[in-house]
Amino acid sequence: MTKLLTLEEGIKAVKLARNAIEVYLKEKKVIDTRYDGVFAEKRGVFVTLRKNKELRGCIGFPYPYKRLDEAIIESAISAATQDPRFRPLSTKELDVVTVEVTILTPPEKIEVDVRKISEQVEIGRHGLLIKRGIFSGLLLPQVAIEFNFDSEEFLSQTCMKAGLPPDCWLMDGTEIYRFEGQIFEEVEPGGEVVEVDMRSCKV
Repeated sequence: MTKLLTLEEGIKAVKLARNAIEVYLKEKKVIDTRYDGVFAEKRGVFVTLRKNKELRGCIGFPYPYKRLDEAIIESAISAATQDPRFRPLSTKELDVVTVEVTILTPPEKIEVDVRKISEQVEIGRHGLLIKRGIFSGLLLPQVAIEFNFDSEEFLSQTCMKAGLPPDCWLMDGTEIYRFEGQIFEEVEPGGEVVEVDMRSCKV
């Protein structure tokens, strides 16, 4: 079973992400900070930036390809500068964006009868990764809560994120994976870091 991070480790993760962004934007340098413990383990991770509670960037690694500290640094810089949906973050925005880090468990393939797939997705607990051919799309657990999706709508939205028809999750040949995410976020820009329990946020 994948070990969860403590709040202290979560705080360290968020501060690492913010520091990586600040140094890169101000000095065009990638920090080489390395930590022991869970940060030396290979983990999937996403870094999300929000401005006035609206999405301002989100990029990460769905699979545990890299050490967690390396993955956080790379994801943070990419979320700030390479998310194709947004212009690169400016140094002036550093004081108005909040940083959120989601640590992922390894994706687990859902292999049940197509009629029971939606029963395997728990809103507030699971994120989704859908693959079909060359297409793939991922939505973090918090997305379903933010938009009040039920499990079927969440599956459909993940299909569309992959550039596929919304009902592709019902088709043979579509691979559906679920994962869990441990979320740590700043309450305000550069401020206190808390762990978010999405299951307690369900409407």
